[in-house]
Amino acid sequence: MITTRPTRRAVIGALAATVASGTGAEAAAPFDRWLADLRAEARRTGISQATVQAALSGIGPIPRVIELDRRQPERRLTWAEYRDRVVAEPRIGNGRRAFTDNRLLLDALEERFGVPGRTVTAIWGIETNYGATTGGFPVIQALATLAHDGRRSSFFRAELLSALRILDQGHIALERMTGSWAGAMGQPQFMPGSFLAYAVDFNGDGRRDIWDSREDALGSIGNYLARANWRAGEPWGFEVRLPAGFDTGLADGRAMRPLSAWSALGVRRAGGGPLGQSEIPTAIAAPDGAGGQAFAIHRNAQAIRRYNNSIYYVLAVGLLSDLVG
Repeated sequence: MITTRPTRRAVIGALAATVASGTGAEAAAPFDRWLADLRAEARRTGISQATVQAALSGIGPIPRVIELDRRQPERRLTWAEYRDRVVAEPRIGNGRRAFTDNRLLLDALEERFGVPGRTVTAIWGIETNYGATTGGFPVIQALATLAHDGRRSSFFRAELLSALRILDQGHIALERMTGSWAGAMGQPQFMPGSFLAYAVDFNGDGRRDIWDSREDALGSIGNYLARANWRAGEPWGFEVRLPAGFDTGLADGRAMRPLSAWSALGVRRAGGGPLGQSEIPTAIAAPDGAGGQAFAIHRNAQAIRRYNNSIYYVLAVGLLSDLVG
């Protein structure tokens, strides 16, 4: 998993840069007292005593989690630097093999959710190197650390309660519920709240297992994008060439116009050819400014943005999907 990208799937990568300043933990209640209050809240929300006892006994803050949460990046990567780290070997070659090896499953996912297998594969590859790097932190303890710390306590407390609910529903054993330092879990790196909203039991065994079931993990990615309004049959986008003097303030990756409108402003395909007169809603993204790469991105790119609210991530998924499938 690339830890230097600008944002984490909807929330995680931005945490270090956006949390409030201050000590947080110094003002928090002692952990044992805080944990007793959390146990009571968990029981009030319907989580069983057995789950509360098993998950919230004998735990304490993890200093390494606090350290990682405090860490500020020295500088923000440019798009070109990020692209060269993320859309590169061995991820490309491994992605082609993963796409081929899982073609039957990916075809079944596309039939159900309308999301191309190459897009699911690209997200899988960027998130966890095709399931190889899912994080080794105990999710309950990591979330308890962050919820107690006080810097994003409300958010992480809600995620911790969601994680307890996942355990209570029997989807995964406590010892197997591992993930990133911030609680992102399994092969898709879902936060617990996203798990409850989007994870699916694609293999039909009665559990939504995004850790060890490839069917459930990839199915959950497909379901997430489908619920984010993925449009079957539409492309994500492509590289373009901006004309001299183009107002890069228009290239924010969000402002949608018909593709023909961008053509009228002089935007061309990367090879110099015309965009055509399509009316498909399109935004222009030029994350490194006038001197860097530019892209025309469509509504499916905005669905990818729902998975991780970073234009770098969106473009990397799109480019990798073109290469693996």
